[in-house]
Amino acid sequence: MNFEAEVISWLPQLRRYARALTGDSAWADDLVQDTAERALARWTAFRPNSNLRAWLLTILRHLYIDQLRGRREITVDDDSAPWRNLEAPQGEVDGLVLRDLQRALYCLPLEQREVLLLVGVEELSYQEASRALGVPVGTVMSRLSRAREHLRVLLTEGPAQEPARKTPPLKVVRNP
Repeated sequence: MNFEAEVISWLPQLRRYARALTGDSAWADDLVQDTAERALARWTAFRPNSNLRAWLLTILRHLYIDQLRGRREITVDDDSAPWRNLEAPQGEVDGLVLRDLQRALYCLPLEQREVLLLVGVEELSYQEASRALGVPVGTVMSRLSRAREHLRVLLTEGPAQEPARKTPPLKVVRNP
């Protein structure tokens, strides 16, 4: 299989990841197109016998971050966010659970959401996710652990009952 055909074979997975990152199908499609275009233009940068999927996901992630910076957004958290307006299919509990999961996913900080999507959805190993994100393996494991716990809290208690961050008590120091 040639390089172009391999890139094309990964487009559905790239679209799934892009859609999970952005929450917007049009933006996701644009990201995937930009990713494929960049990968094909820079095919000589790909190291043979390495993981093409991880390389493509890395390109997609970098493009996404660049676009967020261009939009001056860190995460999408406004009331007009696309996942806030999604409706579950009539009479389907699974649809409601999926909607709740999607809302909770977008409440996670970007760093946690990225690692959860790469490891949990895209099934990258910790090492592959580490390379895709440009962070140490231990950071991937730590972010994943925090993401899973944060997601658990959001799904069981809801965002309103999310535990407040405890601040250390202040010590009063008086000058003599």
